[in-house]
Amino acid sequence: MYRPARAVLAALATFGLAAVAAGYETDQYTHRLQPIADAQPTLERIVNQALVQVASEWRGGADRYGFTLAVFNELGGRYWVDRIERLAIQSPEIEHLPQFRHHSIYDGLPFSARRVSFVFGVGRTFKLAGVLTGSDKLGHFFSQGKKYYMSRLAGWREEHILGRGTFNERWLFGQLTTSIYSNADLVANYEGYRFYRSLFEDAVVPGKSAIVRFAGDRAGIQRAFSWSDHVNDYWDEALNPSHMSPAMAKSIQQAILRVCPDYERAPEVFRVRDAAALAARYAGIGLKPAPENSVPAVCATAAAVAATAAVNPGK
Repeated sequence: MYRPARAVLAALATFGLAAVAAGYETDQYTHRLQPIADAQPTLERIVNQALVQVASEWRGGADRYGFTLAVFNELGGRYWVDRIERLAIQSPEIEHLPQFRHHSIYDGLPFSARRVSFVFGVGRTFKLAGVLTGSDKLGHFFSQGKKYYMSRLAGWREEHILGRGTFNERWLFGQLTTSIYSNADLVANYEGYRFYRSLFEDAVVPGKSAIVRFAGDRAGIQRAFSWSDHVNDYWDEALNPSHMSPAMAKSIQQAILRVCPDYERAPEVFRVRDAAALAARYAGIGLKPAPENSVPAVCATAAAVAATAAVNPGK
């Protein structure tokens, strides 16, 4: 093979590795019934402190682009793992579900289905605004949300802005590398986009003013940020399951059977609250609903098969 071709392949491999790292899986299925403290107060304090710091140092006038970058530089960052995401993983203030590198819902799946978690491990799961969510969703919120918003400032139409996320989930950051099209990732992207808009626009969060007001060359914070304005059950990948390739779906459905005893003990913990409202809220962002990969669907199917077998033991 010629050296230029080798160089191209090496570059693609490196880029692909970065993409995979940016799209590692999290697990909201396993140990779901274990109580953990809500991280909302800690993560809300961090965001609001960052906003106050950026505003107090601001001398750029009504420059939404520049202010957005300043906020992103405090909370996101140009790395595989955003600053706030890394903090959510490492901070002793934040409780996580007990999940380990090779012990998760992906454990035991074929390597083709779990190659990302095999190499990078499984992201941490914590509770945020009453919702179990993966640490990767913070990166989606601040990094991908920022990209959506910058596209808006550049004059993109809404359907093209939302198309950024669906493209990523179909290709390098999603199904191409992980066999997973994550609906929860798209929701976190979109809510991050709403967050950046809500910095400067009234009523993006219904009934609330913009967070920031410019006056001359200065900026002031006129209301506090709250995760409750953005986080809901669709951030939870066990409640808003991913669309998967047929082979991956078959494997994950088999893995979900291990969770059925927890489902039988507390079925309400595996059901979406305000399902109709959330489906309507996100109808236009490119979700690929996959109810067949939900815990209630998998466990109900297994129970029906078991009941049939009990009545007709010869079949």
